[in-house]
Amino acid sequence: MGTTCLEFLAKQMSKKILVLCYEYPPLGGGGGRVAAQVASALQKRDHEVRVVTGGMRHLPKRTLIDGVEVIRVRSGRRGEESCTVFEMLSWVMTALPVALQEARSWKPDVMHVHFAVPTGAVAWLVHQLTRIPYILTVHLGDVPGGVPEQTELLFKFLKPLTIPIWQAATHVTAVSSFVAGLAEKAYGRRAEIIFNGIDYSAINSYKKNSEIPQLLMIGRLSVQKNPLLAIQALSLLSDLPWRLQIIGEGPLAEVVHRQVMRLTLQERVIFSGWLSAEKVKAAMEKSDILLMPSLSEGLPMAGIEALAHGLGIVGSHIGGLKDILIDRENGRFFTLEEGAKGMAAALRPLLEHPNLLKQAQEASRHLAQRFDWADSVEAYERLLINTPEKKDPQY
Repeated sequence: MGTTCLEFLAKQMSKKILVLCYEYPPLGGGGGRVAAQVASALQKRDHEVRVVTGGMRHLPKRTLIDGVEVIRVRSGRRGEESCTVFEMLSWVMTALPVALQEARSWKPDVMHVHFAVPTGAVAWLVHQLTRIPYILTVHLGDVPGGVPEQTELLFKFLKPLTIPIWQAATHVTAVSSFVAGLAEKAYGRRAEIIFNGIDYSAINSYKKNSEIPQLLMIGRLSVQKNPLLAIQALSLLSDLPWRLQIIGEGPLAEVVHRQVMRLTLQERVIFSGWLSAEKVKAAMEKSDILLMPSLSEGLPMAGIEALAHGLGIVGSHIGGLKDILIDRENGRFFTLEEGAKGMAAALRPLLEHPNLLKQAQEASRHLAQRFDWADSVEAYERLLINTPEKKDPQY
């Protein structure tokens, strides 16, 4: 009898969740990876989860990934790692009828929507037509002020159109305190902070013992990630031993290559391009310090994973890194105004003094426990389970 009651209660708590996200691995960056992690974790907790996301010709239109049914909508996207504004708009138009069909035929209890822009437009329209409630998770680039060098002009025209998306959401969550602050400033909507997370228990926490400090940069080679500053800073540290591995591609790739050659650093810098998750993990296990000279960040997954792998971090003093970098504990901050000299000055002590580096690495491992993925999943699940049912039962 007791078992039957427990099974009944579990079934009552189980939800049908339609996840909307314009990119999903292998498409996109950290935001898509977060969406995939949440979807997979909720599926394992006995919820029914479906995903409507972006597609490309080489990816199946419908497939199972970690037990989650993933529906990919092709909309002319040309690159896995990035998506243009036109491609986002195209996805909204092509994804809307697919998402609406899933809403009407599958009848989900709630939608989990990643990115107010562009995904939020699809969610808002589906909500208006079906009254299915949605939870909005915002990352960085979909919030005004998040990536000003890329989206400032866009939001001058787009922001009035996005206000209804924020107003209609039952709950709003943000992946960092910095993103939550931007959201409240722009829309007056207080967001619950749910950190991006990692499975801390699955990370090997052995001691590093590199004879030559191994440096690592991960991410799109773009203006936002600011890779040229790191190369310039390292040229000022040529008197010290170090090796750098760069994982990623992007519009600045050729410029970065030329800069490395011009500064005669080619013997010290390895360009790996995009790597699989397993190969990135292997690179982190061999590395000592993560370099993050970014102009803006939300809560970078690479940074959280670096904590768990015990890397010291040297990063720019921006809001999005304050959750993962404590100055003079697990690494060093520098200000962007200080430029290459400031970054070099922040990195030098960790290269010169092995004990300082070791202390920073140990502090990173300790800080990583704050980002245990189980806590993040429970927070998302609580919101999804407690979301009120749709007001209008008619589809």
